[in-house]
Amino acid sequence: MLIVPGKRTENYGEANKRGTVRYMWYDSNLLGSNRRMVVYTPYGYETNPKEKYPVLYLLHGGGGDEEAWTSMGRAAQILDNLIEKGLAKPMIVVMPNGNPGQQAAATLNLPTKQVTLQDAYVKSLVTEIIPFIEKNFRAIPKKDSRAIAGLSMGGGHTLSASGLYPDAFGYICPLSIGSQPTDELNARLQGIKKAGYKLYWFGVGNTDFLYQSALSLDKALTDNGLQHTFFVTDGGHTWANWRNYLDTFSRLLFK
Repeated sequence: MLIVPGKRTENYGEANKRGTVRYMWYDSNLLGSNRRMVVYTPYGYETNPKEKYPVLYLLHGGGGDEEAWTSMGRAAQILDNLIEKGLAKPMIVVMPNGNPGQQAAATLNLPTKQVTLQDAYVKSLVTEIIPFIEKNFRAIPKKDSRAIAGLSMGGGHTLSASGLYPDAFGYICPLSIGSQPTDELNARLQGIKKAGYKLYWFGVGNTDFLYQSALSLDKALTDNGLQHTFFVTDGGHTWANWRNYLDTFSRLLFK
């Protein structure tokens, strides 16, 4: 990975005040295994024991794992810089493993299995991971203090989680994903609209192979009366865009 210094990449390097990246293990009854996630806490978390924080649940794409956003995505550096500059609220960022058959990244060489339960990971995210985080971290346990975002496959998980659990997240940010018009999609979007939300933001590159699908999602959101931001950039299905999107929408969360 080569990062060229410039305006677009100015938040990808190390900040002066850096947060902490933890590797956490939790038990999933739904998925039947002990699983790993990565959790970022902002600078000052350890020294301000009375302060509570909002949480961004940040999901990776296909072929990725719980390490993707902190390695390729520069998530910790981006949040460190934005928080230090006062451009983003201090927040906890939770990055789970979105492959339900994996316990952790493949580099750990742990046994894998097939998981056939529909929406198993999404259900585990909302009913197991969120309670784990809110029990073990100083997380604000409220809808308006929870955001969900994800790229590609993780964007699909974002759509599913927000649609199946419209009372879980106040901020919804799918990236490089779309959806074809269906009655189920309309019903889920109406559920989100009825439950209320603070921000619906999604980004895609204009040469992304899912661009037409993203246009369909944009139309579905409009047709269902959901106010939203459709953020279109140059480029395709790449980390260059996903880092840019994280740098952009993080500034809008919890405000």
